[in-house]
Amino acid sequence: MKVLISCGGTGGHINPGLAIADIIKSKYPDAEFLFAGTPKGMESKLVPQAGYKMETIKVAGFQRKISVENIGRNIKAAAYLATSGKRAKEIISNFKPDIAIGTGGYAAGPVIRKAARMGIPTAIHEQNAYPGVTNKLLSKEVDYVMLTVKEALDFMDKSKFEYSVTGLPVRSSINHISKAEARKKLGFNNDFTILSFGGSLGAGCINETMTETIKWHYSKKLNINHIHGYGGMGKDTFPKAMKDAGISLKNNRLRITEYINDMDICLAAADLVICRSGASTLAELEAAGKASILIPSPIVAGNHQYHNAMVLGKAGAAEVIEQKNVTSEKIIAEIEKLYNNPDKVEIMSQSAASLHLNDTNERILAVIDKLVAKSK
Repeated sequence: MKVLISCGGTGGHINPGLAIADIIKSKYPDAEFLFAGTPKGMESKLVPQAGYKMETIKVAGFQRKISVENIGRNIKAAAYLATSGKRAKEIISNFKPDIAIGTGGYAAGPVIRKAARMGIPTAIHEQNAYPGVTNKLLSKEVDYVMLTVKEALDFMDKSKFEYSVTGLPVRSSINHISKAEARKKLGFNNDFTILSFGGSLGAGCINETMTETIKWHYSKKLNINHIHGYGGMGKDTFPKAMKDAGISLKNNRLRITEYINDMDICLAAADLVICRSGASTLAELEAAGKASILIPSPIVAGNHQYHNAMVLGKAGAAEVIEQKNVTSEKIIAEIEKLYNNPDKVEIMSQSAASLHLNDTNERILAVIDKLVAKSK
């Protein structure tokens, strides 16, 4: 069996594509895979690193804001659009896939559309509660739509496709270690533990509030352990802010680093997580059953992180605070409330766990089996 997967742009689109390939391999070990993505996107590195072949297609999004720079970008996007159909057909004709799957990003548009129109059984996976533009358009062309959460249907024409709520695959290392074991590995005692981060680049809003938060619980000598990843944008400011506050980074209650490379262990150790609300992050919070304070990024397409966060917020699993409403005082007040109310934290944790679909792989394979049957 030959499987074509198209994705690109961000890890939020690429990692689900890679995960789906691994899931397919678990049942169809002899399957042959080809990924299609852009030559300069993250996929050009992540896909080969994962051991999969990739063909490239030049695609770019149109910029709505008028500026001299964006006019140039739109001219380039239009030129790519004019050739993308031909290139997509070339990739498909050369590989001859039995099925094709898109997981979002500009590259998936022309490739999955062309595959559908060439009669190849197709499916897409939508990671967010507010669907991306590419998947909204493709949903009218493909055979099946896989959704992380059912709330995405509110923004799609469900009469156009057959859908299945599959959830989002999470890394297998989540939940491999207990809270006590994780804390021991990190050198912490068994006190209330906070994990905060803003992604690999970091988030200025989260870094600023965590600077004040750490000062607060450090000065009050509260029984709090704190893990914080300040990311690339905080490397010149966060350690300095700690030093200026007289807080040593060599501290048995603090673990402050630029990157968190052992997220599975840090997540297991935490009672409360403070972070953005990308789809993969939230899927891991649900899988690990963690209470959270979510600060959605306001600079993402369709404000999709807010919609993602509200799925947990409405379920009682998270406190959702939009960035425009964030102050250090507000975040500290929320933390203090939860620190003093472990029963509330436990209820939030259980609510998060209740959202997790523990049979995501099986649900995805059920859709794949339908595509395979359709291809014969």
